[in-house]
Amino acid sequence: MKVWILRHGEAEGQAPTDAERNLTEQGRAEVLRSAAHLIGQPLGAIIASPYVRAQQTAHLVREALGFAADIRTVPWLTPEGNPLQVLEKLDSDDNVLLVSHQPLVGSLISFLQYGHQRQPQPMYTASLAELEGDFPLAGLMSLVSVKNP
Repeated sequence: MKVWILRHGEAEGQAPTDAERNLTEQGRAEVLRSAAHLIGQPLGAIIASPYVRAQQTAHLVREALGFAADIRTVPWLTPEGNPLQVLEKLDSDDNVLLVSHQPLVGSLISFLQYGHQRQPQPMYTASLAELEGDFPLAGLMSLVSVKNP
């Protein structure tokens, strides 16, 4: 099984709330560069945070890949989400792309690799991490790559 973790693209600095921040033009370009790394991959699902910038990121990836299935929007992929809860929700998903935010993405990658969150993976806007393993379990997945746009 593979898990790809994509941090949203660069977003506006100001909005009425953090959840309402839109991608910038540079953010859109970053996302499309990262999406290119997913071409030809066996992607089974795109799961995204409900925040606007993550939704915009997921939709850009979906369009770039011609991915037919709908994007699944979930409340557990927000910036302050819990990596353990994410793993509990992933047990039935194979080859999934998660679109989320820091600090969750860095902590989740560390948790998948090492079984703890003491060494969060640095993730820039639109960075794409690829992990693989038999199951999405803490400490049992290997980090294959991190691609920065």
